[in-house]
Amino acid sequence: MKFKVVTADKHSNARAGIIKTAHGKIETPIFMPVGTVGSVKAVHQYELKKNIKAQIILGNTYHLFLRPGLDVIREAGGLHKFIGWDKPILTDSGGYQVFSLSGNRKMKEEGVLFNSHIDGSKHLFTPENVMDIQRTLGSDIIMVFDECTPYPCEYIPAKKSMELTHRWLKRCIDHLKTTKPLYDFKQTLFPIVQGSVYKDLRKQSAETVSSYNCDGNAIGGLSVGEPAEVMYEMTEWVCSFLPKEKPRYLMGVGTPANILECIALGIDMFDCVMPTRNGRNGMLFTSQGIINMKNKKWQKDFSLIDDELDNGVSNFYSKAYLRHLFISQEILALQIASIHNLSFYLWLAKEARQQIIAGTFLKWKNKMVKQVSNRL
Repeated sequence: MKFKVVTADKHSNARAGIIKTAHGKIETPIFMPVGTVGSVKAVHQYELKKNIKAQIILGNTYHLFLRPGLDVIREAGGLHKFIGWDKPILTDSGGYQVFSLSGNRKMKEEGVLFNSHIDGSKHLFTPENVMDIQRTLGSDIIMVFDECTPYPCEYIPAKKSMELTHRWLKRCIDHLKTTKPLYDFKQTLFPIVQGSVYKDLRKQSAETVSSYNCDGNAIGGLSVGEPAEVMYEMTEWVCSFLPKEKPRYLMGVGTPANILECIALGIDMFDCVMPTRNGRNGMLFTSQGIINMKNKKWQKDFSLIDDELDNGVSNFYSKAYLRHLFISQEILALQIASIHNLSFYLWLAKEARQQIIAGTFLKWKNKMVKQVSNRL
C-alpha cells in the first residue's frame, strides 16, 4: 500500500491524498461503508459501485469468522471473490465486537475467550489467530487485535488496557512476519491508538504505534459516548503525534458534522454504521440538513430528496413518495434511504477533498457543519 498527500490545507490540518492498494486507489478523505458480514445492509454491490461510488468497504472478522466461516471464504478464493467486490476491503479485527459481549467473554493475556452470539459456542481470539483469520479473508487493510475501552473509563483501567493493546500489537506484527498472504496480493496492517480520554496515555500510545512504522495508523476508543468536544480534542492531540506521511483512520465516526470537523484535524479515513442504520429508521442526512422521513410535514412535499446528489435515487424520488414507503412499511424505503445516506456521506467526503485542493476548505467546512446539522 502507498499513500501520498496531494494537497495540505493551509488553514487547517486537512489534507487530500491518494491511497494505492492491490484492488485500486482510494481518494482521501474517504468514508467507508460498513459491510459487517460481507454485505452493506439493504444495498447490493451494483449500487455501491455505480450510484454510491464507494471506493472501499469494510468487513468484520468476528462476524465473518462465525458465519459463513473461514472454510467457505477460503474455498471461494477470499472475501473479494465471495462477495463479488473487486475494490479495496478493510477488515476490523473483531476486537470491538468481542469486547461488547461483556457477559459472554473472558479476557486474559493470551486473548479473549467468548461465546458466539449466534449459538453460544466457545471461541478464542488471540492476536495471532486474528491475523490468520484476516489472511484468510484476504482484505487489503487488516486491523490489529486491540481492546476498546468504554466511556467513561477510570485512568488505571485505561492505562492497563492500552498496555495490553500494545503487547498485542507486537504479537500481531511478529506473527504477520511469519506468514504470507493466501492470495496474489499484499496486505497492509494498521495499528490502533488507544488510551481513552487521557492525553498522556494517548500520546504514549500514538508514539508506540508510530514506532512500528506501519503503512497506516488508526485511532480507536472514540465515539463511544464521550462528548463531541472531547472526541475532537483527543483526535487533534493524537494526530499531532502520528506521522503526516501515513493515512490516519478514525474508527467508528460518525455524524456528517463529526466527519467534517475531524477532516479539519487531519483524519483521512472514516467508517460508521450511522448512514445505513439511521436510514433504515427513516432518518436522512442531506446537504441541507437532517430529515425525519416519517414526519407528516413531508406527506405532500414533492421536492426531490436531495438534488445536490447525482445517484439516481436522491435526485429521482420525492420526499412525499419516500415517506409513503416508510409509512407503508415497504422494504424499498429501507433501500432508498440507505443508498441516499451512503451517497451523501461519500459526496460530503468528495466535496471536502475538492475544497481542500481548491484552498477553500475551512470556510466551506464551517458553513457545512451548521448546514448538515440543521433539523429540517
